[in-house]
Amino acid sequence: MNKIPLEIITLTTSVTHNNSFVVVLGESKGSRRLPIIIGGSEAQAIVVAMENMTPGRPLTHDLLKNVMLTYDIVLKEVIINRFVEGIFFSQLICEREGQEEVIDSRTSDAIAIALRFNCPIYTYSSIIDTAGVEMEILEEQEEAPEVSEDIAMSSYGFVSTEELEKMLQEALESEDYEKAAAIRDELDHRKS
Repeated sequence: MNKIPLEIITLTTSVTHNNSFVVVLGESKGSRRLPIIIGGSEAQAIVVAMENMTPGRPLTHDLLKNVMLTYDIVLKEVIINRFVEGIFFSQLICEREGQEEVIDSRTSDAIAIALRFNCPIYTYSSIIDTAGVEMEILEEQEEAPEVSEDIAMSSYGFVSTEELEKMLQEALESEDYEKAAAIRDELDHRKS
């Protein structure tokens, strides 16, 4: 089957599902999007990887990456391989000592792990034909994927830089990565 490369377009709160989030993947060279409903902890794991944050203790996906690296397992790619009754299914394509292994995964976990390994994410044309949403491409953007303001909670405009740096450290220590990402975004915005 024809594999289509995907990239993360945005991560935002779900309007239709309470206490859930939506990660939107898009064709690297196209206008179709795959909106995927994910849970809060998976959204947090994705945000941590997108923002290149280093938590005080490893999250589950960081732990899995460390185990894989310890045993010389390479994550080659992630494939969103099925779409059944509104649910996406994925596979991790791994390699160890020249032997390829395929491991089933929830799509949210597969995305979180793919970000940590910086490996490509694919789907098949049949899945994007079935579950994809066509979007108008207004202009080519070479920017990093967005984390919505609902997740980022970036209302720190009236807080001093010194106080923000203290708050960032506290957020990391308490493992509140969504808050830490929002604070880091505000600090980066001030530096630019």
